[in-house]
Amino acid sequence: MIFQESETIELKEIVVDEIKKEIVAFANSSGGTLYVGIRDDGTIVGVDNPDDVSLQISNMVRDSIKPDVTMFLHYKTIEADGKVLVAVDVQRGTDRPYYIAKKGMRPEGVYVRQGYSSVPATDAAIRHMIKETDGDRFEAMRCLNQDLTFESAAKEFSLRNLEFASQQMRTLKLVDQDNLYTNLGMLLSDQCIQTIKAAVFQGTDQTTFKDRREFSGSLLKQMNEVYDFIDFRNQTQATVERLLRIDTRDYPEIAVREALLNLLVHRDYSFRASALISIYANRIEFVSIGGLVPGIDLEDIMMGISVCRNPDLANVFYRLHLIEAYGTGIGKIMKAYENEAEKPVIEATKNAFKIILPNVNTNTKTTKDSSLSSDSSSYTPLETSLNDREKKVLEYTRTHGAVTKKNVTELLEVSKSTAGRILKDLVENNLLNQYGKARSTKYTL
Repeated sequence: MIFQESETIELKEIVVDEIKKEIVAFANSSGGTLYVGIRDDGTIVGVDNPDDVSLQISNMVRDSIKPDVTMFLHYKTIEADGKVLVAVDVQRGTDRPYYIAKKGMRPEGVYVRQGYSSVPATDAAIRHMIKETDGDRFEAMRCLNQDLTFESAAKEFSLRNLEFASQQMRTLKLVDQDNLYTNLGMLLSDQCIQTIKAAVFQGTDQTTFKDRREFSGSLLKQMNEVYDFIDFRNQTQATVERLLRIDTRDYPEIAVREALLNLLVHRDYSFRASALISIYANRIEFVSIGGLVPGIDLEDIMMGISVCRNPDLANVFYRLHLIEAYGTGIGKIMKAYENEAEKPVIEATKNAFKIILPNVNTNTKTTKDSSLSSDSSSYTPLETSLNDREKKVLEYTRTHGAVTKKNVTELLEVSKSTAGRILKDLVENNLLNQYGKARSTKYTL
């Protein structure tokens, strides 16, 4: 049998201190086998007492390498050329980066396998290993900001008749055993540092913005506000089959809900970049920071397998009856489109996860159905795709000759900001003209 060093094979004649470095490198990389009793050039010299050698290595590993890597090491005695060798199989560890305890989690203590050698890891490689391994543990770390408030979270729990006192916060792991807020607590607090950016575009690309917003505060507050932002733009298209009128929203509400919850629950919050929601004329894209959890492929997700990056956050959403115990979100999204020609698209990279929901009314947006109402001839083709609130505003304008933001606020019983967005959309779609400034602003057909 011929032995030669490679990316996954290391040869040592005797047990030396350098063995710790090799084991760390294998555990931080793709695993490998360490043979004791063979010189670097492949000459087999054997060992006198394989049990003692195995015990010596085991003690060395247990005392000198952090975190504990012993469960990923397997020892066996083999024979080659009539001599006895010790083979130590090292698996890739799950708590990377592993490091030499005395040197710490720095390049001089963290090693990776590179070609035939074990070399110090770069700072970037160490950070990558931390993110890859502890991405699902970010929520359990102590929060740097201990001055947190929870008005939005308390309101959400109250709406569901659930307690949200100190004991519940500890049970939900918003507070750790030392009574300090965790990062999960930060995510649900009013001081949450993570945000969601949403944008509406004029057509099917990002050439022209129609609207854009950044949502901040508690994740529960962001959840409600983002859903309202999308729902306001989720228009209803009416079609008629014989004597039956059928109203169809651009995007199935269940699909929008599940895509938004997926973005919130499975996002990698160790990254400060904002999650993104982009609304185009023909689709909505939900982009969540953080790719798939290591060990899970896109095919696994499509089969219904779910490994949650943020189990404690998922538990909070489960307690609030927002998600189910098992990952059924993607299945619900696909089910919502089962009768549609165009299906949702799921994409994943190392650092991002995207869900694309197609607009089911894209091909009928500009189609006018004269049987919708007795006076439908007064509407333009574009107006038939408007939602009920926008149609009310146009009808009011026809009747009164003009409309103001105050009129819309009273007519629809909405806030001034919502009234402003409705009027802005109608102006951008060339259905209303704007005259005047500030409080004297009026809108006419």
